[in-house]
Amino acid sequence: MAVQTDHRGNGRVVFERGIPAQIMGIDGTWRRDCTMEDVSESGAKLTIDGSVEGLHLKEFFLLLSSTGLAYRRCELAWVNGDQIGVNFLKIGDRKKKARSATIGA
Repeated sequence: MAVQTDHRGNGRVVFERGIPAQIMGIDGTWRRDCTMEDVSESGAKLTIDGSVEGLHLKEFFLLLSSTGLAYRRCELAWVNGDQIGVNFLKIGDRKKKARSATIGA
């Protein structure tokens, strides 16, 4: 495990062998195994097992425990082959975005 500072200034923890995890649709209709390659306070890089085609990746959950008790709500930041970057959403992020969109209208 190594801590690096990336171009965004976040301390990023890089895992030598990766951490097993799963991604799951917000509505629970799909799941995929994945490996968390690195993580910071604001997001993570994941390697997805299998194809990401057809998955609704705008928002989803990253499950960090087999019981589903440790999880983060995510939005897709980028895709590069079988790797994706995710931004962690904080509680209330969607409400703020929706509210600021209506205020500007």
